[in-house]
Amino acid sequence: MKKHSCIFLLLLLPFISFSQEDNDLLDLLGPGEETTNYVTNAFKSPRVINSHSMEMLREGVLDFRILHRFGDISNGAYELFGLDNASMRIGFDYGVTDNLSVGIGRSTYFKELDGFVKYRFLQQSTGKRTTPLSLVWVSGITYNGLRDPYPGENMTPSRRLAYYHQLIAGRKISEKFSLQLAPFLLYRNFTSGSLDPNILYGLEIGARYKLSNRIAVVADYTLALNRFPGLLAHNPLSLGFDIETGGHVFQLHFTNAVGMNERSYISDDNWNWLKGEVRFGFNLSRSFQLKKGGL
Repeated sequence: MKKHSCIFLLLLLPFISFSQEDNDLLDLLGPGEETTNYVTNAFKSPRVINSHSMEMLREGVLDFRILHRFGDISNGAYELFGLDNASMRIGFDYGVTDNLSVGIGRSTYFKELDGFVKYRFLQQSTGKRTTPLSLVWVSGITYNGLRDPYPGENMTPSRRLAYYHQLIAGRKISEKFSLQLAPFLLYRNFTSGSLDPNILYGLEIGARYKLSNRIAVVADYTLALNRFPGLLAHNPLSLGFDIETGGHVFQLHFTNAVGMNERSYISDDNWNWLKGEVRFGFNLSRSFQLKKGGL
């Protein structure tokens, strides 16, 4: 047995020696090949406030969202500064892959159903492959569920539909500041009159500034270039705070927008924020990992 053990050790010596020499050679060559580092957490949520953000859900993650919007603060104490009135949207978004998400939702405002598909085809990165920004495409659809939304009009199912498309170009400029621009096009199958065009187009601007590891200031503005009347103060402007609490992202905000999907806040009559006609609201996001590979 001792003889066989000695022979076995003699046979291993060349491999041990080669392994040590190989490690020495790797040390002389220096660190390994540079890797690509993808930028994340430009925003803490797939939404800024109203609009989509450049952020995506991870694969296998379900995002349960409750959006709550109270009444006009300028109504005063009699309406408890808007708290006596409220509308809401409830939604479910799902990460099919890291770069593809789908979602559905339902709003009390106009009893609208909505759905979307969101795809990221370019992600900001540093290192071996440097990409200066992220590019995300979103396409969505809404359906007006009111029994008689326009009295006297024959509102067939197709006339109740609206569609939107947008390209989000965003960049995490620093560890604290992120900015995105998103040109959009909204098409409605039915409008109330000739002054209200079927096609609306414009630009959405979203920004985030990080105050701490868990709190950030967010801003969201939508400029519809051809809506009537073309009053800038009636375009939706929203300001708020993101508060991260583990698996939740809790957002408090003020906005002049009534609706909480793209058709409603882009095309409907919003309040005049220059006159203080704003609403208090909150968005609550809770993520669940449904399969391995998510958060």
